[in-house]
Amino acid sequence: MKNKLKIVFKSILVLIIFLNVIILITGKLYIYKGVYNTYLKGRTMPNNSEYAIFDYRKIEAKHPQAWLLSKRYNTSDIPNGYIEIFKTHETHAFVIIKNDSLIHEQYWEGYSDTSHTNSFSMAKSYVGALLGCALKDGYVKDINLPVSAFIPEFKNDWRKKITFKHLVTMTSGIKFDESYGNPFSFPAEGYYGDDLYKTCIKNDENEFEPGTVFNYLSGNSGLLGYCITKATKKTLSEYLSERLWTPLGCEQNAFWSLDKKDGFEKAFCCINSNAKDFARLGQLYLNYGNWKGEQLIDSSYIKESITPFDCNEIDGCKNRTYGYAWWLTSYKNMEVFYMRGILGQYVICIPKLKMVICRLGNKGSGEGENHWPPDVEYCIEVATKMYP
Repeated sequence: MKNKLKIVFKSILVLIIFLNVIILITGKLYIYKGVYNTYLKGRTMPNNSEYAIFDYRKIEAKHPQAWLLSKRYNTSDIPNGYIEIFKTHETHAFVIIKNDSLIHEQYWEGYSDTSHTNSFSMAKSYVGALLGCALKDGYVKDINLPVSAFIPEFKNDWRKKITFKHLVTMTSGIKFDESYGNPFSFPAEGYYGDDLYKTCIKNDENEFEPGTVFNYLSGNSGLLGYCITKATKKTLSEYLSERLWTPLGCEQNAFWSLDKKDGFEKAFCCINSNAKDFARLGQLYLNYGNWKGEQLIDSSYIKESITPFDCNEIDGCKNRTYGYAWWLTSYKNMEVFYMRGILGQYVICIPKLKMVICRLGNKGSGEGENHWPPDVEYCIEVATKMYP
């Protein structure tokens, strides 16, 4: 028995030494930070409230304005049978906006309307919105402009064909590795690493012709955020505060995680805010870019954003689920478009009902058929039963 234990111990020790050698040789030191903040804390995934482990930049809310309260504010309870689903998925916040007014808000597990939690990939929709702002402001002259104008490494290979439109629609054709369980993949290195630009541009492998196939890969948003920063000569946080966060009347400052101190925002994820402020971007898109009479983003850009981009999906079928950084589906013959993050962060918009739903938590249901997460459906079911 002792000999067997010695063999097991030695095998583990050899494996640890081998893995450390690989990490040191490849220079992927970010893996240490990843392991420390997941496995050594009893988790296999990031946590939605760990933004303080990263450097971050403030998104200022300069003119906070509370939501108008509906006459039916918090007059309905979550139907029987759904509370258990909410608890199983570790829901922290559930907010419903209807007819431009706050009609319901509810929080669990010590979270409140001012708690900061990570948007994760909902941030991609914010970057898509900032592209709309940059087009309206003239910083980006044309959505079909090649991004090699801002990324010199793209000028001398096939990537010179890639445009802003290709990045926002996830059709660049670059073969990023989106494996969430692989510590060497783009999401892991982008999230825990300290040089997002280098991580984004180092992959020059061509998987598809640009503009032809929708393939959801975070590296596209990383590149898009970098190009918007270069085009506007402003940080993403500064531009977001100026063009959207402040005009929308967000009530709390938000924090966008950086790759390093004074570095670049992680454009593929990691805006840290609360449910009521996140819901405002959904309301803006529901109103086709107009906020209380001010056109913040051109309505034509919003329309394209919530319409399937004309390309195929990787299964060979016509794209039916993605526009300009927004997910698209339908529910009971009603159009639905939504933002989503990996741990069950959602802003869900139902134009027919003039309804926006924001759900935040620390656990999602995963992806179902046609990219449709089951927990998006139960959020809609709950909201429409409560406030038909």
